[in-house]
Amino acid sequence: MQKVYTCFCTDVIHEGHINIINQAKKYGDVYVGVLTDEAMIRFNRFPAVSFEERVEMVKSIKDVKEVIIQDEIMYDKVIKQLRPDYVIHGDNWMHGYMKSVRDNVEKLLNEYGGKIIDVPYTYNENVKRLDAQIKEKLSMPEYRRKRLKQLLKLRPIVKTIEVHSGLTGLIAEKTVVEHNGEFDQFDAMWVSSLCDSTAKGKPDIELVDMTSRFRTIDDVMEVTTKPIIFDGDTGGLTEHFVYTVRSLERMGVSAVIIEDKTGLKKNSLFGTEVAQTQDTIENFCAKIAAGKKVQLTDDFMIIARIESLILERGMEDALTRAAAYVEAGADGIMIHSRKKDPAEILEFCDKFRLKDKDTPIVVVPSSFNVITEAELAEHGVNIVIYANQLTRSAFPAMEQTAKDILKYHRAKEVDSRLMPIKDIISLIEEL
Repeated sequence: MQKVYTCFCTDVIHEGHINIINQAKKYGDVYVGVLTDEAMIRFNRFPAVSFEERVEMVKSIKDVKEVIIQDEIMYDKVIKQLRPDYVIHGDNWMHGYMKSVRDNVEKLLNEYGGKIIDVPYTYNENVKRLDAQIKEKLSMPEYRRKRLKQLLKLRPIVKTIEVHSGLTGLIAEKTVVEHNGEFDQFDAMWVSSLCDSTAKGKPDIELVDMTSRFRTIDDVMEVTTKPIIFDGDTGGLTEHFVYTVRSLERMGVSAVIIEDKTGLKKNSLFGTEVAQTQDTIENFCAKIAAGKKVQLTDDFMIIARIESLILERGMEDALTRAAAYVEAGADGIMIHSRKKDPAEILEFCDKFRLKDKDTPIVVVPSSFNVITEAELAEHGVNIVIYANQLTRSAFPAMEQTAKDILKYHRAKEVDSRLMPIKDIISLIEEL
């Protein structure tokens, strides 16, 4: 019998998958690949059920001869080992970012005479309903909240992008790129106080209250499934911080980052140019401990942000604080710098890792943006946050559009750089 191979990256078997199987068995024995979690999260939604459950689900399908574990998005390894006569797939991979997968499969099959079978993609009301149910499950607080900890185990480094609205949340949720045969997307979202305040036309001094900031989280959560890390500034008074922790945990936020400063907030990138006061180790540890005490689940994370390098207090102060904060219960350490050279950040990471191999390290490479994610991961960094790039890219684009409309007294001159309305409509799904 000839061999027919297909690969599934799904949490539920529906009529579209059965159609693929029925078409495949006409050509020979059916072998089905199941993508691992690590591979799935490079280009698809986070799996709603475990990998083991997905394997068993596919094994239970009639006419499946064998289930193959596929740990890469590209089919190179499977095709080399199995040498299928046919690879069958829904025709949705003939366009968009998945086209590169099809092109690669076609190239591999051509080397020995194998063929691709493109089956019309099944997307009817029933499939649409099942798809919506999976998305709804992924967006539920009890599933979303624990996802950051899951990602820390699956990803060499968790890539996080700032969002400040439902629209920016959709960009973070749906942007997938293929480059040199590798797929990637953002893993998590960062709700920045700076960007949230800026979007509301307010200064970044903790002027926007928590009720308003929680509304931003609601807007983002309503249309996305990725985990959220919340910028908690200083956390405020300890008595207030415990309520913030409870509220964020209940909403399904995965983590809050609080910085060890006191008084009226000034953006860290001002450094010593403005008066900024660092909290005592004892006070900040007490705040961390109070936040951990009121948690109801093990999923939520409190991450301590150390300002010692920003305020030029020295490396030893930063390391001393890091150890104390972890001892107080912090689930992660964020180290920040306003220098363009990442040397002091890497020095901190290396020295911290000598004594602590496990506590996640978070960095925000806004100033030291020359360093790559891979280089950061080599020094023990677990989470990288691109903390304000969407806001900073949007403002000049909108300002220039406004200027050109005023200049030319019409919109024709700006049209070439505008996103088509139909693309926006397709980005925002209807129920």
